[in-house]
Amino acid sequence: MTTLAGTGKLIRLILRRERLRLGVWVVVLVIVPVFTATAFIDLYPDQASREALAATVASSPALTALLGPLYESSIGGLTAWRAGTLGAFFVALMAILTMIRHTREEEETGRRELLGATVVGRHAPLVAALTVTIGAGVLVAGLLTAGLAGVGLPLAGSFAFGLGYAGVAAVFAGVGAFAAQLTEASSTARGIGVGVAGVAFLLRMAGDSGGEAMEWLAWLSPIGWFSRVRPFAEEQWWVLPIWLGFSAVLITAATLVASRRDVGAGALPPRPGPAEAAPGLSSPLGLAWRLHRGSVVGWTIGLAVLGAVYGAAGDSIQGMLEGNPQLQEIFEQMGGAQGLTDTFFSTVVGIIALITSAYAIRAVLRLDVEEEAMRAEWVLATAIPRSRFAWSHLIFGLAVPVLILAVAGLVAGATYGAIVGDVTDQAMRVLGAAMLQLPAVWILTGTAMALYGLAPQRVGLSWGVLVACLILGQLGQILRFPQWSLNLSPFTHVPVFGDDIEVLPLAVLLLVAGTLIAAGLIGFRRRDMT
Repeated sequence: MTTLAGTGKLIRLILRRERLRLGVWVVVLVIVPVFTATAFIDLYPDQASREALAATVASSPALTALLGPLYESSIGGLTAWRAGTLGAFFVALMAILTMIRHTREEEETGRRELLGATVVGRHAPLVAALTVTIGAGVLVAGLLTAGLAGVGLPLAGSFAFGLGYAGVAAVFAGVGAFAAQLTEASSTARGIGVGVAGVAFLLRMAGDSGGEAMEWLAWLSPIGWFSRVRPFAEEQWWVLPIWLGFSAVLITAATLVASRRDVGAGALPPRPGPAEAAPGLSSPLGLAWRLHRGSVVGWTIGLAVLGAVYGAAGDSIQGMLEGNPQLQEIFEQMGGAQGLTDTFFSTVVGIIALITSAYAIRAVLRLDVEEEAMRAEWVLATAIPRSRFAWSHLIFGLAVPVLILAVAGLVAGATYGAIVGDVTDQAMRVLGAAMLQLPAVWILTGTAMALYGLAPQRVGLSWGVLVACLILGQLGQILRFPQWSLNLSPFTHVPVFGDDIEVLPLAVLLLVAGTLIAAGLIGFRRRDMT
């Protein structure tokens, strides 16, 4: 039997299991750039307006740090600037999460060992996961090329845009494959992979915003290479082989490590713990804290850094928008608050709240991870009731978003206030705006809890709800979605920077969140353990 025996059957198995999850990733990664291009066509019909926007973007290092450099003022160039770099980051997340789910997580749950007892070669699972993940990136590239060319953009630039996404997928599939070999825990492997993606994005930000003297930092980032391809701006095709070479190195390293370790084990041996557990681990909440503390610290620091970057951009946004009515229209459609700077920070806290919702969903779905790995049964075999076990993780989905939004809001407001000379007032204003997002975030927390308690086989739909809120909130107004569809997102009903805050919408959101959480808790108490 060869080491690749059964690879084709494993590919079909992965495709069957991933048909919904990967389908959502592919659709979102394709439609966002295409819809962005159509929005720019409507908002910037002439070259003069596009050149004005390009000039304002070039004058703001903060915007360059967030979205990357703008090389060309055409519709294609604006699309690559607005959607390309951020989209590349999400492509990296797709590749990492997919790879670890079908490599390390399969070993952690014991499914890999069952498959290994059949006619399956040693390297077949890794190769199958790589084939599906990189294939998803290639599919995104093909659909993007067709979609962008279909709305009238040049074919060469559309092809370069798509190949950039495929290159990022290939590199971070290698990152995920290598991270999966290092540790026995899938959560740790995910943390390593996502951490690498975060560092790559920060290197890209520093390189793009630091001028020529710091541009070398962007060349250290596979995400930064996307901008260097320069879609729609005299494409630099010679950058594409860099992705291929780097991904080949990572995949080769992952394969070598996989061939030298036992199934289920990691290359880095786990550190032996003390003979007796610490007193804090004597309760479900203490155990949950032990499992969540790393992600709590990481998410809080990451969003605080994002808040600081947004706060630094706040001072330049007023001058930018006053001279550019088209850009002003974009921010007003995305935020809808009073004043240009208030509109900008309305958008900022909305984006931070959406990212915070991703943490809240992840925290609640840790219950599903513990149940699937059968560790929940060990806890519930003691005198711990199900409700107490559920609350030990649910509390992180409710309380930690308060911490994250508070820290990010304070940092964003204080950074902006330090620039304009009004730290206290601006910090409190942005903090208040961030706190108003909590009821909407808790709706996502409640959705995850309700799905876990009532339909545990469908918990993945929680991420679909978050993606829907992202599309409705960030693109709905620009793309002129009907108002009834925008109202489906809880974030539509959150007031921001308003002098007259209506209590009723917030109360309704809290009531809905409480109902969803209660339904999930009741369902979990009554259903069988999976």
